[in-house]
Order: sequence, then structure tokens, then C-alpha cells
Amino acid sequence: MSLTETASNIDHLSDEQRDCIENCFEAAEVCEWCADECIGEGEEMAECARLCRDVADLTSLHARFMARDSNYSTQLAQACAGACEECAEECARHDDEHCQVCAEVLEECAETCRQMAA
Repeated sequence: MSLTETASNIDHLSDEQRDCIENCFEAAEVCEWCADECIGEGEEMAECARLCRDVADLTSLHARFMARDSNYSTQLAQACAGACEECAEECARHDDEHCQVCAEVLEECAETCRQMAA
């Protein structure tokens, strides 16, 4: 079963929450990919790798909190949006394909997380 199908089966979720969950899991995946690529590229990519790993952890946690309707998901949405924005800015500074893809995905994730925090 795909992530979209799984999220659509959770009755208490709004369409906006479903979109955010999907964006968060996509962000976690792309950040893990970007971090792995950055690690092999030298010390100048260390900050990018560190931020990507932080975002991967935060976004996957936020998605799980939304899925279980946690009382803490609003606060986590704020932290997640901020981390996504910071990481997207760092990734956008690099010409590597993985960084550019990551920056694009994180901008969308930050937007949906901001909506969940509002």
C-alpha cells in the first residue's frame, strides 16, 4: 500500500493534513539521499548533511504525530517548517542535483508545515 493510500485511510485527517504527511515523508526520503551524497563530497558539505539529517528526523516524526492526532503536532509543525526552510536555503547554495532536488521538496514541505502550525 502506498503512503497516499495509507494516509487516505486515516479517518480523522483533513486533506491538508494528508498533504503535509505526504510532503513530510517525501522530505525525509530526499534529505536522507542528499545527506548520504553530501557525506562523500568533503568537509564543505558537512553542514548540508547535518541539516538534512535533522530534517529527515523531524519530518518523519511530524508525520507520525499528525497520523496519531498528537497534541504536540502543532508545535512540531513549527519546528519542522523552520528546519525545512533552513535546510532548503543551505541546499540551494550548492549546484549538486541532490541538493537542488532537496531544496525544492523542502520548500513545499515547509509551506504545508506552516499551514499545520497556523
